[in-house]
Amino acid sequence: MRHRMGGRQLGRNSSHRKALFRTLVTSVLDKERIETTIAKAKEIRPMVERMITFGKRGDLAARRIAAAFISSNDVVKKLFDTIAPRFKDRNGGYTRIIRTRARIGDGAEMALIELLGAPAAEAAEKTKEEKKKGQAKKGKEEKKAEAAKPAKPAKKEKKEEKAKGKGEEEKAAKKKKTEEKPKEKPRQAGKKKAKEK
Repeated sequence: MRHRMGGRQLGRNSSHRKALFRTLVTSVLDKERIETTIAKAKEIRPMVERMITFGKRGDLAARRIAAAFISSNDVVKKLFDTIAPRFKDRNGGYTRIIRTRARIGDGAEMALIELLGAPAAEAAEKTKEEKKKGQAKKGKEEKKAEAAKPAKPAKKEKKEEKAKGKGEEEKAAKKKKTEEKPKEKPRQAGKKKAKEK
């Protein structure tokens, strides 16, 4: 019986599981947004939030505890210098889990885990808004184009005129090339006849 044995095993032994969690937490703090399975995201969420709380404490002991768990010194520095100050007025709830898709290979449910206020998340939201605005503008332009359909035959005439102009330019270019080529010398013609014999 596994009574009072909290946490998910994730098909790994304890040392492998701990190493997995350390690398995932390091990645979340470094990239501020990663995609993983829902089970792993739910497991690492409290660990990420604990690291941010250590960053908010900011003393030497907290820095040493964080450095013992996070596998990169650069990420520890980022945690204490940039991430923790961002959450100084927030008491917990620093992360968000968003379900995304089913993984193609095995059908596992995937999720994004991200820090709130992450620049990557804000940029993604801005691009979504811009796409929506762009689609709305395209819809308006298409309606205007449909209203102005009778004007299209004039465009066809212009295209035909341009094609004629291009054809004339190509003919002129060919004439110039033929004029530039030197005519065959009579000696060369004599050599050809000699080779035939």
